Amino acid sequence: MRARLLDLGVRGYREVWDLQHRVHEAVRLGREPDTWIVVEHLPVITLGRQAKRENLLVSEEELARLGVDRVAIERGGDVTYHGPGQLVVYPIRRMRRFREVVPLVRALEAAVIDTCSRFGVRGERRSEHAGVWVGLNQICAVGLAVRAMVTLHGIALNVSTRLDYDRLINPCGMRDRGITSLSAESGSTVPVELAKRGLLEDLGRTFDVEFTPSQYQAVA
Repeated sequence: MRARLLDLGVRGYREVWDLQHRVHEAVRLGREPDTWIVVEHLPVITLGRQAKRENLLVSEEELARLGVDRVAIERGGDVTYHGPGQLVVYPIRRMRRFREVVPLVRALEAAVIDTCSRFGVRGERRSEHAGVWVGLNQICAVGLAVRAMVTLHGIALNVSTRLDYDRLINPCGMRDRGITSLSAESGSTVPVELAKRGLLEDLGRTFDVEFTPSQYQAVA
């Protein structure tokens, strides 16, 4: 099965959020095939539908001073940080049944676990929280939304991300867990492009999909 791939490089969150919705509508109407977006975001904090204000640890003024955007969005989950050095993948895919959501999350986790193993990092699931973990530290967050049986949002894999963002938020609302990255766990800096190639290969194999690169302008 083929799917379109949009590799956007580094982009601001709001621009890509708008793009997600435009692609979602085109996929929903059958005008475009299933589309996967891969991107690194400029610093931003996103608040999901279950976000609690106490999990944002600094003021709006402090976020502005630090150059960190803040956006409330429609995915599930609590508070998440995105920034350079973090690979974000948004699968915009048709589903036949809503019960496919949990298997989709598990398949995304499985692909990330395979990618971690490429760098000698043992990732694992924790049944009480979606995502991929190394011990008690989260290395990849997962948060999806479904509208009209087409998915939005996706995964965020820490590759070489700065890991001090837990001073800004309680990541995913969890005060008793930490955060980590492929670079921190492997003991050397992992290039984002190398991790991206591995992750796309693992996603392609897990979902039995062949990605066809496309230009950003093609979905405008």
